[in-house]
Amino acid sequence: MAPRTRATAKKEKSAASRPLKLPTVTETTTSSGLTVLAAERGPLPLVSMRLVLRAGSSTDPKDKHGLADFTVRLLRRGTAKMRADEIDEAIEFVGASVAGGVSEDLMSIYVTTPAEHFAAMLSVLGQLVREPTFPEKEFDLAKDRALAQFANDLDDPSTIADRAFTRAQWGDHPYGHDVGGSASHVRTFIREDVVRFHRERVGPKGALLVVVGAVKPEVVAAEAEKAFAGWSQTDQLDPSPAPAAEGGVQAGRILIVDKPDQTQSQVRIGGPGYPLGHPDYFAATAMNIALGGGFTSRLVNEVRVERGLSYGVSSYFDAMSVGGAFAISTFTKTESTREIVDVSLGEVAKVRKGGITPKELKSAQTYLAGLYPMRTETNDSVASVLADIRVYGLGDDWVEKFRDRLRAVTPKQVKAVSAKYLFPKPPAIVVLGKASEVEKQLKHLKLPITVVPVSEYE
Repeated sequence: MAPRTRATAKKEKSAASRPLKLPTVTETTTSSGLTVLAAERGPLPLVSMRLVLRAGSSTDPKDKHGLADFTVRLLRRGTAKMRADEIDEAIEFVGASVAGGVSEDLMSIYVTTPAEHFAAMLSVLGQLVREPTFPEKEFDLAKDRALAQFANDLDDPSTIADRAFTRAQWGDHPYGHDVGGSASHVRTFIREDVVRFHRERVGPKGALLVVVGAVKPEVVAAEAEKAFAGWSQTDQLDPSPAPAAEGGVQAGRILIVDKPDQTQSQVRIGGPGYPLGHPDYFAATAMNIALGGGFTSRLVNEVRVERGLSYGVSSYFDAMSVGGAFAISTFTKTESTREIVDVSLGEVAKVRKGGITPKELKSAQTYLAGLYPMRTETNDSVASVLADIRVYGLGDDWVEKFRDRLRAVTPKQVKAVSAKYLFPKPPAIVVLGKASEVEKQLKHLKLPITVVPVSEYE
């Protein structure tokens, strides 16, 4: 996060004073059962579309981690009517863009297009999700690329540490594996796995299409009907969220990922958080800005400024549909692993016991209130927040009342969420580094220690 200058502060104050209101939303449903939200918005002649499906990595089969992510990457590599090169040409010719991605809960396909080509691009989007062919050649290429990336990841300590941290926190829960899966699972993929996943997970049940930009709602409804007519997935499984984890995020242990050639330690510390849409969101977010989510936060001051232990340290809440986590992420030279863990836990303990100061709370509220209007500056950001509101049940007044709810947070509320989320029980600690040096530095924490080779996380 960049340091705040006088100009930045003035801009934040100006942004924070502007009323926030989303454009009028018109809701329709296609004959195939797809829910469509349309919001006309100018003045630029552009349209952003976002198709959201409950087919995230939490729906991966137990022995096929990464299949949702692998599937979305193949959607534009051929349909019943167009080859991959024809799809690429159709998109590029009109100056549009199409991308797809997967989170723990959702699969999303994003389209941005000049308004005059809206109908054509919506038709392409419909083809991608309704009738992909998953050509064998494209499947093989995608699999080779994925496996090569896993091999490359072993040279990226931060990526491997994050992967190990996810598994350590969530265990066997559907959230407990990396969105992209692992080499051992991807290596077993066959084309029929992708075909089956598409048949069972990519359908109109629970799907949402959000269209924002210079196009009339009635045009959106008519073109959506054309693009998704006949999209009937009789084999589509129930698109319900992942089951809530019993006991939430796992904690109270240390995992050391051994990479003997490392001269630095990647450190992750975490415990339970809250799911998306939880009432604690506003107080917890303000508290976290003061603790480790801002450039002038306590963790940054103690770890980077005062002690020079690392160039980077941050804390964050990771909220998903049925659960969440609070975590700290940093790195340091091998010999200072104990110190950076102790300092981080010490700062967390101070806030857990005493909350933050009224000045810190006011600063966090001002910063977040000034930042939030950016969520409504572009068609794509408006489409994103409209999708979040509907998928996670945030309420239609989420944007309009966001800053009021943020400013209403009191020091008492911050102290309550601090006591609730800032490791009231011993956290899970993951360190990627030289185990022979790191293990002895962490024994004083008196937590169970497990050492595994880095190859476990390819």
